[in-house]
Amino acid sequence: MNLDNTIEKMPEAMYIRLKCAAETGKWPEGVVVEQAQRDTALQLIMAYQARHLNSDEMLTIGSDGNMVHKNKRQLKEQFTSAAKDKPIIPCTKPSDITPKSDIAHFTNL
Repeated sequence: MNLDNTIEKMPEAMYIRLKCAAETGKWPEGVVVEQAQRDTALQLIMAYQARHLNSDEMLTIGSDGNMVHKNKRQLKEQFTSAAKDKPIIPCTKPSDITPKSDIAHFTNL
């Protein structure tokens, strides 16, 4: 499996599932993620962020492939404006983002 092809073809719904698994240690439906799965999910979401997202959010991977860092003043400005602009979006249930047949569980690592 080629990582570039995987990241290029990965749907946003899979990215959200992987991000939730890496952040919480559980798949959105509540199944515990093994450490090897969590490590792989983290690598995949970092690659996805660098390739598809043009994010300036703290501790994400920027389009240049480097982690985004901000000082305290920049973070305060970001959080103040974010609270006014958009709500916080929690991990979504799998039924909200993909059909069951598309769920990846990484059981053969």
